[in-house]
Amino acid sequence: MLAAERHAHIIAELERREAVRVTELAAALGVSEMTIRRDIEHLEQQGLARRVHGGAARPTEVGFTELGFEIKSEHRPDAKSAIAQQAVELVRPGATIFVTAGTTTFAFARLLVGIPDLTVATNSIKVVEALGAAGGVRTILTGGERTPSEALVGPLATSTLRQLHVEVCFMGVHGLHPRAGLTTPNMLEAEANRAAAEAAARLVVLADHSKYGLVGLAQILPLSAVDTLITDDGLSTAALDELRQHVPDLIVAAVDDARPTKGAQ
Repeated sequence: MLAAERHAHIIAELERREAVRVTELAAALGVSEMTIRRDIEHLEQQGLARRVHGGAARPTEVGFTELGFEIKSEHRPDAKSAIAQQAVELVRPGATIFVTAGTTTFAFARLLVGIPDLTVATNSIKVVEALGAAGGVRTILTGGERTPSEALVGPLATSTLRQLHVEVCFMGVHGLHPRAGLTTPNMLEAEANRAAAEAAARLVVLADHSKYGLVGLAQILPLSAVDTLITDDGLSTAALDELRQHVPDLIVAAVDDARPTKGAQ
């Protein structure tokens, strides 16, 4: 059995239960316990499993803390830039889009300046700042209460969003999980992002590989609601295969050489 097949089996077992023992996996797969331990070590390095005594446990991190924009902007800037470059290729001149708050969507917004006749609605203060020098971009900012991620949320933001109709919503997320879906630590931001997705004909999610397996307090939407997911090549083959089961269009941005690979449909 190939290593990739073993890895996929271990991930599938961890989807069904919280933890699995090395002895069980070795017996089921017909390989040595040492091989299974190496497999678990590899999956842990990919963020897909967590080594525990005698076996492996789910990698899920539960994130209740909402970090500030400046702190998050320091995390994986190369991956965010590569994702943003692929996302901007989906924006046509004259389009009307919505861009949610986040450091990856901020990187994306900075690339929108050169697109003519563009209308951008957003609940992100930082996105508005990124578009400030773009004279050709019509910008609409929702009102609302300010969050640590520089998003505007709450009843005013949600009410505004429910009156909008856009072609595409480009959304950044805190967590991306096969079962929990798209999540955030902020319940009001979850509500605002959900309303933004409902206002759009198409939902495009921008999430680097570190978001995979992370679960925030509040669900925004299940993965099945995503039309296109753009991530980077830091994810393992097994993780990408898992995502392809839920998302019809998966784009993987190559961080090193900026050449994307299109996920199997």
